Amino acid sequence: MNRNIVSLSIISLLFSSFSAFAYNVEFEGSSKKVIEVETEKNTGLDALFVAYNVNEISRIDISGINGTIIDVEKYSNLGGGYAEEITFSLSDGKVSIPDPKGNLGYIVKSENGNYCFWLVDYSSDPLHLEGIAMDAEQECETTALHINGRGEDIHYYTIDGRQRTLSREIDLTYSTLEWDEEQSVFTQLNEVKQLSSISGKIILTPPFYCSTSVEVSGDRFLKAWQMTEKIESEIFPPNAVTVESRAEQTNISEEESSNIIKTETEGLGGSAPADITFYGYITDGVLHTEWQMASDPEFEYILFRFNEQDVSYSFTEEGRYYMRFIGSNADGSCEAIGETYTVMIGASDLRIPNAFSPNDDGINDIWKVGYRSLIDFKCWIFDSKGNQLFQFDDPSAGWDGKYHGKTVKPGVYYYVIQATGADGKKYKKSGDINILNYKKYGSGTGEIEE
Repeated sequence: MNRNIVSLSIISLLFSSFSAFAYNVEFEGSSKKVIEVETEKNTGLDALFVAYNVNEISRIDISGINGTIIDVEKYSNLGGGYAEEITFSLSDGKVSIPDPKGNLGYIVKSENGNYCFWLVDYSSDPLHLEGIAMDAEQECETTALHINGRGEDIHYYTIDGRQRTLSREIDLTYSTLEWDEEQSVFTQLNEVKQLSSISGKIILTPPFYCSTSVEVSGDRFLKAWQMTEKIESEIFPPNAVTVESRAEQTNISEEESSNIIKTETEGLGGSAPADITFYGYITDGVLHTEWQMASDPEFEYILFRFNEQDVSYSFTEEGRYYMRFIGSNADGSCEAIGETYTVMIGASDLRIPNAFSPNDDGINDIWKVGYRSLIDFKCWIFDSKGNQLFQFDDPSAGWDGKYHGKTVKPGVYYYVIQATGADGKKYKKSGDINILNYKKYGSGTGEIEE
């Protein structure tokens, strides 16, 4: 005859004097190990056992009980208050329960406390996996599956008759996509979910963002008995979509922007023209993409729509703009909206300094205007005799005080500027530039050549 033994140390929680006892529980005749599962403290149970087939068990022997045995009872889902006395035998301090039944609770009463346990008969609802199917109706943020076969919730009942569920810990594995922020790419992720049972609809999140098969294996009791059930589905298409995006301002470097007059709003834009590239990233189920530009954050007034996944745009007019990326599946039933980007183009401005010292000391060596949102710009530099010394048409540039490669003498020079702002404002400016005395003049410098 086979014997299965479970040893445990417990503190009786109900109908007890709260004394600690070491109990030995033996299951005679069980062909497979009886599994002990830890119970929650508020159940009133000292132990929870799962037997492969209770019909194999000829008796349960419990030893280590301190004190005179008063009675042994069994109870159902009604709780310990409706427990019934059962036949038992007592020998050398060992209580024997003959021909036990599964899916019942047992209470061993002694003068020093009670020992309570629930016995699950696994054979009454074993796990059996037959197939995996996607639900006919799918949401856009989750994936719904059905697992065909047997494997309902395993229930047990506390001393006071409250129903509890014992998780089967069934493993469900599938592939999906996750966003890698550092690499700006969607990468494949193997997702593992643990199911309490296979009853009803199984809702998965994250959903299927890529084509994937599904593997189901378990449960934890069959694994312990080395009888694991396992099935794998066909390849399912992605039912959900999501998108990510990023924006990069490309036309002005940090060095070039040193003389731009900053706007109150930090971030994209600032001074026109602002060249910005918007990049869109999609999961496998996205078939239609669109960038939207609007004048309001709710996108009620859309200015432009771009069907490209990546869009480069030059913002040349003053104002506040909003951009977002949208992706949808083949029939448009699922749509994902990315981050909203705010682009602020400030009003035009032009501020002109009247002095600098080109002595290569790193301080005020180049004459530069301060500007914002100038979309057309021309500047000419003249000496006192009207000779043109320098000309440039990029407001981020400037004059280093040289003419034909040589630094000019300290003195007064003149500028003429014509410009147009992103807000339509016209600028016509002229004035003097004072080159201050500097120590290095005379070393490697020359006269203005006529």
